[in-house]
Parts: sequence; structure tokens; C-alpha cells
Amino acid sequence: MNTKEMINAVRENVGRVMIGREEATDCLLIALLTGGHVLIEDVPGSGKTKLAKTFARSIGCDFKRVQFTPDLLPSDITGIKYFNVKRAEFEFVPGPVFTNILLADELNRATPKTQSGLLECMQESQVTIEGETHILPSPLMVIATQNPIENMGVFPLPEAQIDRFLMKIKMKYPSREESVEILERFDKEDPLDSLEPVCTKEEILSAACEVGKVYVHRDLMGYISDIVSATRGKEGVALGATTRAAIALMKAAKGKAALEGRDHVIPDDIKALAVPVLAHRLMLKMSVNVKPGAAENIIREIIGSVRVPTEDYEKYKL
Repeated sequence: MNTKEMINAVRENVGRVMIGREEATDCLLIALLTGGHVLIEDVPGSGKTKLAKTFARSIGCDFKRVQFTPDLLPSDITGIKYFNVKRAEFEFVPGPVFTNILLADELNRATPKTQSGLLECMQESQVTIEGETHILPSPLMVIATQNPIENMGVFPLPEAQIDRFLMKIKMKYPSREESVEILERFDKEDPLDSLEPVCTKEEILSAACEVGKVYVHRDLMGYISDIVSATRGKEGVALGATTRAAIALMKAAKGKAALEGRDHVIPDDIKALAVPVLAHRLMLKMSVNVKPGAAENIIREIIGSVRVPTEDYEKYKL
């Protein structure tokens, strides 16, 4: 199947289990097709883990889940070398990160040392243990979850860790109609138990190559740069978005265009993803950070103030 057919098949398959999660599903698809990772933040019981498991089962890739706890060690994620007495030599035992989709459940419950075990994995798709580098499978995607309201027994993610996530998304409460439909769907059995994959690993890699070819005009690159630059001088922001954030926004916009069946990016793609891509990367001053949704509101203000290029992009398509 082509890229558009694959995307629609995954959307439909996830929709057989999850109700009202179309936007979150699209974010996961964008991250998967652009080599990114996603942090899902919301209260317990909002469907974070269910969405991650449903998405992973829909795409026919290797999937592993790690429940992060304070006693977890970096080697529990990356793997270890042990001495094989029979062979009289050291052998490497791969950790759960040697997979395609890794669900890092409640990531902020692990210590910073353990969290740092994911940095090289997420940024460079490799693991270095005792001086030996091991390449991770492709595609590789980390879906992490965290509870924003609990502060006992948790360790806030450091800026370097947060910056590794392409997007941070939140699960919204379902409407009354959606809630009733959820109850009906889960009345007799869990639909996830009978869910089958709708695409292969090879089809995902092929689609990722197609997304990489999506065209971004130079003026739109300038638009992205203007948005990112505006975060650095914004009132209430202690540390604005970096160059990595600009690259992430461009890649995400290319993924959004592919999901919409286009071979080129338009300004609306950038606007639609500016909040999930940039908001979590801002370090706010204490006086501002106490307000719920402060970072998201700052990005929305910037989107509303930065001039949008109005050139006719059709004539610039390759």
C-alpha cells in the first residue's frame, strides 16, 4: 500500500479501540514517520498507555514496555555485559530499548541517572556500553508517559531529556457522547485484545522515506526560524527554543503534510504543530510557570504575532 493508504489504515485501526483520539494518533504517526519520539502527559486513567499499546499493535513492529520506577537502572533499559562461564567470555544481553516501539511508562518515576540512559538511544539510535557501540533497530520510537499532578516519588525530566521528544501531547477528557461510546465498546471485552496490525515494518520505512522528500520552501524555513527566535525574547521565558527545536518543527510539518496527502508544506502545517513541538522546550520564569498552560499560551501568542509568508508556493514545488 502507498503512504496515504497506510496512514488511513493505521488511523482507522487505532479508532477501533480509542475514541476521540484522532489528533493524538496523528501526532504519533508524524513522530513515527519522521524518526521522532512523543511524550504523553495527563492524569491517570486518561488512556495514555492504552493509546501507546494500540498504536504499537496497529503497525506490526516489535514492541516492548518498561514500567519506570525509582529502583530501575540504566542497564535495565540499554542492556548489560555479563561473563559467560561456559564460554569464558563476556556476552552482551540487549535491553528492552532494542525494539521498534518502546513504551516508557511513567518516565518521571525513574531517577535522572536512569532517564539519561535514554538520551543516546533517542538522539542517535544507538547504545554505547563499555566502549562498544550497538546500533538500534529501525524504525525506533519512544513513547513516554508521565503524570503531571503527582509530585511524590517522581523526578522532573531534565531539559536535555525533554528536548529529545519531538512532541509533547495531552489527552483531553472525552465528551459525554464519546464517554458513552467508550463504555459501550468496553462493555463486554477489551477491543485491543483482538486488534491486528495493518501495515508492516517495511511499509513504515518506505513511508518515512516519502515523508523525507516532502518539500519545504525557503520562505517557510524562514517562518519557522522567526517563530523559534521569537520564543527567546518573549517576556516570561527564561530559555527559548533552540536550533534542534526548529529542525523538529520542520520535520513535524513535513509529516503533517504527508498525513494530509500533500508533497509540500504549507503555513497551516507549521501553525498546527507549533504548540506540541515547541511548548515543552521552553524554560519559563517561576512567576509564569505556575500558571497552567503558560507555555502553550506563549506559543499561541507568538503564532498570532509572527508574519505568515503569503507567496504562492505552488510554483516553487519541485
